[in-house]
Amino acid sequence: MRILSKILWMGFLFLVFIVPLYIYSVRINFMDLYGGLPSLKSLENPQSSLATVMYFADGVEMGKYFRENRNRVNYKELSPNLINALLATEDIRFEQHSGIDLISLIRVARGIISFNLAGGGSTLSQQLAKNLFRTRMDFDGKLGKSNRNLKLIIDKTKEWIVAVILERSYSKKEIISMYLNTVDFGSNSFGIKVAAETFFDQTPDSLNVQQSAMLVGLVQAPTRHSPILNPENALNRRNVVLRQMYKYNSIDQQQYDSIKQLPIELEYKVASHNVGPATYFRSVARNFLMRWSREHGYDLWADGLRIYTTIDSRMQAYAERAVTEHISQLQELFYEHLEGANPWINDKGEELENFIAIISKRTPVYKKLVAQYGDDTITIDRIMNTPKPLKVFSWKGEIDTVLSPLDSIRYYKHFLHAGFMAMDPNTGHIKAWVGGINHKYFKYDHVKQGRRQPGSTFKPFLYSAAIDNGYSPCFEVQDAPISFEAVGDQQAWSPSNSGRRFEGERMNVRQAMGRSMNRIAAYMIRKIGPKTVAQYAKRIGIQSYLAPVPSLCLGTSDVSLYEMVGAYSTFVNKGVWTEPFYITRIEDKNGNTLQSFVPKTREALNEEVAYLMIYMLRGATEEDGGTALGVGYDLLVNNEIGAKTGTTQNASDGWFMGVTKDLVAGAWVGGDDKPIHFKSWVMGQGARTAMPIWKKFMTAVYADPTLGVTKGPFKPPVKKLSVELDCTKYSNPFITEGDSVLTDSLYIDELKEEEIL
Repeated sequence: MRILSKILWMGFLFLVFIVPLYIYSVRINFMDLYGGLPSLKSLENPQSSLATVMYFADGVEMGKYFRENRNRVNYKELSPNLINALLATEDIRFEQHSGIDLISLIRVARGIISFNLAGGGSTLSQQLAKNLFRTRMDFDGKLGKSNRNLKLIIDKTKEWIVAVILERSYSKKEIISMYLNTVDFGSNSFGIKVAAETFFDQTPDSLNVQQSAMLVGLVQAPTRHSPILNPENALNRRNVVLRQMYKYNSIDQQQYDSIKQLPIELEYKVASHNVGPATYFRSVARNFLMRWSREHGYDLWADGLRIYTTIDSRMQAYAERAVTEHISQLQELFYEHLEGANPWINDKGEELENFIAIISKRTPVYKKLVAQYGDDTITIDRIMNTPKPLKVFSWKGEIDTVLSPLDSIRYYKHFLHAGFMAMDPNTGHIKAWVGGINHKYFKYDHVKQGRRQPGSTFKPFLYSAAIDNGYSPCFEVQDAPISFEAVGDQQAWSPSNSGRRFEGERMNVRQAMGRSMNRIAAYMIRKIGPKTVAQYAKRIGIQSYLAPVPSLCLGTSDVSLYEMVGAYSTFVNKGVWTEPFYITRIEDKNGNTLQSFVPKTREALNEEVAYLMIYMLRGATEEDGGTALGVGYDLLVNNEIGAKTGTTQNASDGWFMGVTKDLVAGAWVGGDDKPIHFKSWVMGQGARTAMPIWKKFMTAVYADPTLGVTKGPFKPPVKKLSVELDCTKYSNPFITEGDSVLTDSLYIDELKEEEIL
């Protein structure tokens, strides 16, 4: 009976393999006879999931969006070492066969006869067929475990047939490159290009013998032979590949003997959305790209799109370094300043009770527990207070520790955060975007997603409205107490200056803005009205809701850094607002342009008013007592810089906005929540917390001649100014104190948001 079974198996093999191949060879359509195979069209155009790649404006790769991290290469981009290692290990007769290696086939037949189907023998073409069309070639599985051998025979036969078709459709070089583009190398790396980057930080054409051998060794079993998970297995497998290369004369005896003694040296870095440059920018851009892809019939995660951005890789690096250097130092100062106390404090400097308990209820972990346990607060509290091992962020690197979920929240609430954005005001192109201090541990973006009170950085919008309605930068005002009576739901308000310096002096509004005098700002909003200020801020570029109340002049409505940088760019761009712009075009995987983008623009101010506002902003770096004199001589020499600092109540938010002829940039620094701040207003002011980031960034930018960003004056309007920019000659030359260009009324209409857009 055993001999009869073997004969039957051999006969079956002949029927399911030899006959179908014969049918194909005489051009008979076997698809109807042998179902479950991929269509001829799909064989001619094999598809595999490709990562979408995002690029910096200067052509450097920024990052990827993917399900399978894969990017294609062609044969010319493959190292000869890699090809030799692959053929020596997987298919030494690759050049001699047409998809099926008869010698290997005999070995498989022997396995069938001996009832052992575990043997391999697949050619590269067969393995490629399996990789490309696995889901379409799997048998329906209804045979059950008892017929496992039959299922394997049918699947193997389909694989053989497709391999022959691939050999007829593609050249040998194309099959090799297609194969290496489809293989899973583990560590979230699909295809040789990503694998070379992941394990060695190399391109496929630069792989040496030992690197090629290790990567080819991974093909058989990416987990079992992983140099990260199983380094000893990986070393042994690499040496097996080297032995095969020596056996088939790809390397000589000396090379083999020396290389097999070498350890595996890696430059290991797994691609992740949390690592690499511009992580926060990529996260924000993803939302737009997903929507665009859905509307245009593409899959962002699998279609291999190419996204080209306005971000400059060099400026991005300088911005990230500036944020990291400054905030890491500021964090140490913050810890010292707290002297062991918690940073969540009220207006009196006292620690807020139950702050962490209240905050914890907004966290995903607490919400998940509520969904699981409902009203069982005892169980929820027990879990929230139960310590467990975890890694936490620190400025000195990740720390392995043991913390309860509640203690983890408490730990992370001690950190200061930052946002930074730089933009070319002439084109609207965003050049650098840093949304936070570490994307792995802090996902919230503080450039566009976050909105905080801008403090005195809002004052230029107040003065823009004033100048556009007839006031001069030389208009003088006495710094004196000012009060606003309660009207309707509006409380009475009496602003004060941040310090006693210049108190009681008479000064022009350029000096007042440069010194950030709050009471003079309040005087000006009384003159022109909160509603007008809100309308001008909207025109200039602020998109968030602005409450038209007197305190608006001190920046009491929340805005984003993204809006602020765009609005300040209006002054440099001759009064034309350009929406901050970050994607220039999208291409398909073959380089065909799918869509190009241009920024939105509108005229917000006339050219003269915009230039007068630049003159006003320069006051912070030129006037006695200017709040931005700390930018330093090195940046100011042979240069014109406009700037504005901003600090909100209790120093919860520190801001700095800086403008030059080529770049407008802004920085924000603060805690995750407004109660988290320095106990001292002086230590938490924007000139100390935010301005150093801008200063470090601009110093690096000016030192890099390849960027084309140079020092120099702002370009004046073509037409001669109707006012002379020398306030020392005049005392209110255009408007006398007491005159009101607009309304002097304190009444504020209750407006809906859309009424002041």
